[in-house]
Amino acid sequence: MSITVRFCGAARTVTGASYLFQTASGRFLVDCGLFQGQKTLKELNYGAFPFRPADIDAVLLTHAHIDHSGLLPKLVRAGFEGPILATRGTIDLCSYMLPDAGSIQESEVMQLNRRNASRGRKEVHPIYTQADAIASLQSFRAVDYERWTDVIPGVRARYWNAGHLLGSASIELEIAEQGASRPLRVLLSGDVGPEAKLLQPDPEAPTDFDYVISESTYGDRVREATTPALRREHLAAEVRDAAAAGGALLLPAFAVERTQELIVDLVDLMEHGEIPTAPIFLDSPLAIRATEVFRRHAESLDPSVDATRLLNSPHLKFTETADESKAIMRLSGFHIIIAASGMCDAGRIRHHLKRWLWNERATVLLAGFQANGTLGRFLQNGAKAVRIQGEEIKVAARIRMIDEYSGHADGAGIASWIAARRPIARGLFLVHGEEGAIAGLAERVAERIIPAAKVYQPMLDDIYELAAPEPRVLDADRRRRLAPEAVTRLDWHNEMSELVLDINDRMGAAADDRARGVIIRRLRRALEEKA
Repeated sequence: MSITVRFCGAARTVTGASYLFQTASGRFLVDCGLFQGQKTLKELNYGAFPFRPADIDAVLLTHAHIDHSGLLPKLVRAGFEGPILATRGTIDLCSYMLPDAGSIQESEVMQLNRRNASRGRKEVHPIYTQADAIASLQSFRAVDYERWTDVIPGVRARYWNAGHLLGSASIELEIAEQGASRPLRVLLSGDVGPEAKLLQPDPEAPTDFDYVISESTYGDRVREATTPALRREHLAAEVRDAAAAGGALLLPAFAVERTQELIVDLVDLMEHGEIPTAPIFLDSPLAIRATEVFRRHAESLDPSVDATRLLNSPHLKFTETADESKAIMRLSGFHIIIAASGMCDAGRIRHHLKRWLWNERATVLLAGFQANGTLGRFLQNGAKAVRIQGEEIKVAARIRMIDEYSGHADGAGIASWIAARRPIARGLFLVHGEEGAIAGLAERVAERIIPAAKVYQPMLDDIYELAAPEPRVLDADRRRRLAPEAVTRLDWHNEMSELVLDINDRMGAAADDRARGVIIRRLRRALEEKA
């Protein structure tokens, strides 16, 4: 009997998580996430799925983050009629996050269409609307941690707390295997949280699998050992430096959990006099609603943290409407703005970056992973100028990074998590990571934890046969949606933006109009050359 898995996303990249399993009795997905990063990847969100949605019998959702859940409304609209199985925390978060994603898409497409109309370009449509997202919520079904749930005939699943996010899970599968004395056992890690995460317990999962499909976001990185006290000390130092500079402190943060963790620590530091008292603007309708979800689930959070009190602090200012958000931009002294998105690729943070990036008094504190091709990654890499909504912005603000608030285990942590799942009889698949991270984790686990020959690094749309004694790739010559290098490298959109910025820099540095004319003539000659 054939049992296959197709890696429909998060293969050599950290976004678009989606894994299609096919057995003799049906098909099911684990996750159905949105692609983020460079435009070539994001264009996959607009194209057809690499399967017929109507043929999918069920979806198992690891957690609510958009790179894992963000295409579910499109899936339902395209004909999927089965259940979406998720924990109660995940369902509560998705009830806000998915409609918010639909609303953002509608808003950004409206702005894009206004620009396209002035350029004579065709109108574009959102991937899905807010109404589509609300309709998809009817498909969600709640599951409990550590209890078996039937998925399709011959397949059952059990969810384990992954320690990454409220409601997050690693998913254990048992798939009936014809002629075998026991079912095929597979574990999908989802996103695995680090030890001593502020609001979540340490990750859990059982042992003894045929296959483990593991994330590798920080597979090539090992953080210095930290504690909650050290994490707050690091944050306090960054805040004091930002206050001394006298401008805004911008915190691009994922609206769910990262934002709440930062608020808890910022308020605690202010209450203890370790950082200057200043207004903390939570400029994200989604984050405001997510904060209420955290209050409702307070019993499942770390009992040592009085999250309810800290999340109700008078230092915290909610700015829900667009007018309230615009009013913040009139402030000039030290204040703190927390806004989504965490990778600076969408949402209100981009407006605040346009307002402050050019100002040397401002500080941008990146507090999470920045995917390749995102504005956040360009800032992290030291870009001297960036383009936001078609406008060039010089970067004079201090760009800082704080890694202790990451929701992901580092290379050593995920390797320990994999080691604790042994024995792994047939293979370990490394996904949800960029090439360097996957290679780093593969090197860390090979031989010490699992034989190197059993470590696999699938590419986008690879299909593996799992019922064989060892997994093998099927249809190797089949047409892929993207060439492998298009997934892993910056695309022509990014290169074009960099070229435009470089040209503007060179023109600005030219001594006079004659020198600028020379540059223009050279560019024209290059354009006229035959390829």
